[in-house]
Amino acid sequence: MDFLRKLFGGGGSGGAKVAGDPDGLYYYVRPNDCDEIVRVRVNRLNDLSLRDDGSYWVHKLVRGVKCRQQVELDLYYDSGRKLQNTEISGGVIVTESEYEVWAAAQNAHQP
Repeated sequence: MDFLRKLFGGGGSGGAKVAGDPDGLYYYVRPNDCDEIVRVRVNRLNDLSLRDDGSYWVHKLVRGVKCRQQVELDLYYDSGRKLQNTEISGGVIVTESEYEVWAAAQNAHQP
């Protein structure tokens, strides 16, 4: 569980928050065998599905712009909408700082 807290920035709902977007939780996914990182937004009020036990779940299909490989991302939250577990197929979750480094490198290559 400490790994998830470190990866997604401590307590709270999990996922990085962006100023001006209080309902969005952001996760960063790198498809296998690709040099692209995709930012995935989860709307904590609309995207989460209620499970029979009172917890929440969301399933996202992720595809980049350059790399068209599909990644399946399942996020599991407790009844308070705090991230409890992640399952990913076809890629890996990376940190927000890794995404920022990648995005800066992409911007540096733009004419």
